[in-house]
Amino acid sequence: MPVSIAPISESIGVAVCGLNSSDFTVEQTATQCRQLLATHGVVVYREAHITDADLVTFSRMLGEVVIARTGGHPDFPEISPVSMDPSKSALAGLRRSTIFWHTDGLTDAVPQKATLLTAREVADDGGDTEFANTYAAYDTLPPERKAEIGDYRVVHSVAASQLLLEPDPSPEQLARWNSAPRREHPLVWTHADGRKSLLIGATAGDIVGMDHDAGRAVLDDLLDWSTQPQFVLHHTWTVGDLVVWDNTGMLHRAIPYEPTSRRLMHRTTLVGEEAIS
Repeated sequence: MPVSIAPISESIGVAVCGLNSSDFTVEQTATQCRQLLATHGVVVYREAHITDADLVTFSRMLGEVVIARTGGHPDFPEISPVSMDPSKSALAGLRRSTIFWHTDGLTDAVPQKATLLTAREVADDGGDTEFANTYAAYDTLPPERKAEIGDYRVVHSVAASQLLLEPDPSPEQLARWNSAPRREHPLVWTHADGRKSLLIGATAGDIVGMDHDAGRAVLDDLLDWSTQPQFVLHHTWTVGDLVVWDNTGMLHRAIPYEPTSRRLMHRTTLVGEEAIS
């Protein structure tokens, strides 16, 4: 089958068709993936049907791979099964918060570089994934808005994301969430290549030095701006799809699906290479 490459929209996403699993063991594919990520933020390999072994190989060609500390695949510790079914994933109970826009690893000093996700089983209803390009969102902000937010710093925490699910937690829940790591980051991340992205989403709780409600209004407004249709890619999964995204500039979220759904994804994550500044 001939290989085709086509942008999905002007600001986010590119679709690659015609590759099979063995193609992902070739350096040329990894080089091309890096180039496409830099330009489009999200690469969708349609119905590639990559095997677990080739997923690990391809991930290693793109960078250092995170080894799952818990809930990893029994044969490939680099792979994390993503499911709401406890029999398929030890982390099933923590997946509920992924329905909110977020960037992975913002309670770390160096967030993950990129994520690879492939569909093994899909939901009958829901379970799609959406991505939003915060590079493009920042670039199109009015100059006065950029100046206003340029020096803001934001506290990211597990508690902030969990409060979206449980707005009235018990003291025990709140204590548990507050014991998890939290991190202060600039609202605007200036990357080594000069591009700027927005560090917003579910883990963003407060703007340092600002009243909570006022800070919340700023963060919510920026999230609304960044998730306008022109910045968003909505991906409806087909078994065998592989999606790779730049975690340093893209927000993502899962569209809600039933906890009893058979939906099963296999995910690998690349270790971060750039500290936030």
